[in-house]
Amino acid sequence: MQRILQVKEGEVAALRPYAAELRSQAADAPPVRGFASALREAAQVQLLAEIKRRSPSAGAIRDGAHPGEVARAYERGGAAALSVLTDSQFFGGDLDALRSARAATSLPVLRKDFIVDALQLWEARAAGADAVLLIVRALDQARLGDLLAMAAELGMDALVEAHTLAEVERALAAGVTLLGVNNRDLATFTTDLALSEQLVRHVPAAVT
Repeated sequence: MQRILQVKEGEVAALRPYAAELRSQAADAPPVRGFASALREAAQVQLLAEIKRRSPSAGAIRDGAHPGEVARAYERGGAAALSVLTDSQFFGGDLDALRSARAATSLPVLRKDFIVDALQLWEARAAGADAVLLIVRALDQARLGDLLAMAAELGMDALVEAHTLAEVERALAAGVTLLGVNNRDLATFTTDLALSEQLVRHVPAAVT
């Protein structure tokens, strides 16, 4: 996790000279599709379908798959929204994959990456993202709150990811309305499928 965050800080530094351009592109991006509302739309469980080429734990998954084709298949299968990995170094993704997925369907699309700076939010909105993932473990409390506020200002929903009870409590303290439990420990990449059941008991009904 620490190595990933170091890489992200480097990517953010490379974006800084283009901050004004990213702001302008974000302002001109297509209207946001409601991500949270799509997940809350019906009484039954809604599916957030993921486009991921590879991962550090599993290696290659669908390395050669075209994001647009995968997105259309997910939409035909009844997905409510899409999650697209945009990290290149560790997951083989990019923002072009997000653009392709969004252009191919009418579904709202979440940028799944390791967001550590507002520049990445502008970049996400400029690429057409309707929502972003914020990982509690990757952010201190002040930055988590700032990024939640900035995402809302840009019109994007934020799915906040937690792995422990302490992280759930931090997310709730920051005012999260959309919370996801990651059953995989990002430090060890081990998975505990019972974790969601344990942590959901501590989440108020008002939080999705």
